[in-house]
Amino acid sequence: MKALLICPSGRKDVGLLAQAAPLATVPLLGQSLLEYWLSHLACTGVKEVIVLADDRAEQVRTVVGTGVRWGLTVNLIEESRELTAAQTLLKYGKELDGSAPQNEIAVLDHFPGADECPLFTSYADYFAALQAWMPKAKMPDRVGVREVRPGVWANSHSHISPEAQLQAPCWVGKNVFVGSRAVIGPSAIVEDGAFIEPDARMANSVVGSDTFVGRLTEIADSLALGSTLINWKTGSAATVPDPFVLCALRKPARSRTAKWLKKISEVYSRNKSDVHVLLMNR
Repeated sequence: MKALLICPSGRKDVGLLAQAAPLATVPLLGQSLLEYWLSHLACTGVKEVIVLADDRAEQVRTVVGTGVRWGLTVNLIEESRELTAAQTLLKYGKELDGSAPQNEIAVLDHFPGADECPLFTSYADYFAALQAWMPKAKMPDRVGVREVRPGVWANSHSHISPEAQLQAPCWVGKNVFVGSRAVIGPSAIVEDGAFIEPDARMANSVVGSDTFVGRLTEIADSLALGSTLINWKTGSAATVPDPFVLCALRKPARSRTAKWLKKISEVYSRNKSDVHVLLMNR
């Protein structure tokens, strides 16, 4: 069996989510949407997957590789723009198996089997979809995640102070530090690599990957992504200037390889001698 996945381009209503990575690879409860879908397809008997990507395809390729992690063969095709399901069917329908190929094509804007919960139509929908998916996020191929008590999930590779409070429902990802007397939840998600100092509190919120939350900081009804704080109810956003309150622990990696090679090729085609000068000035 074959399937085809369409990675979404940017969505203006949740534009800040795609600043560091394409939407298909943004961490959602510790894994990208693309990873959830590939795991789901592998469990349903699919053997080959075509992935279409027009936004930062090199980052998408880094996530999927060849598909061997899921026992799949994955072929990533870079498009110039996001295709609709109908356009994709016209262009790639012959490569799909089955009598109803439209059922084998999915736009990655929702979790597998959860098309009634769109992710990228608004920040409120994004938060609601994460909350609904929380009990299902532990896919069959996922290790390290455990439900420590009903409605509370934590990764075994995180440090959670015995004095911290985890209030269901909540999720604590991998390599997270939660300090003493911190309160996580209810309805809180702490993504991988976050650092929560003692006495911090968060409810009805998401703390993004590699995000620092300072001592005594309170986060409510918000998405904390590095130093950016988004109220998911209103969609308003602000940058927190004080790094002791909220900040990114690391800068997102930027892939320059493809653009650099393209620049070298363009210069080389114009004048071979310019290549030496360009390399010396890099």
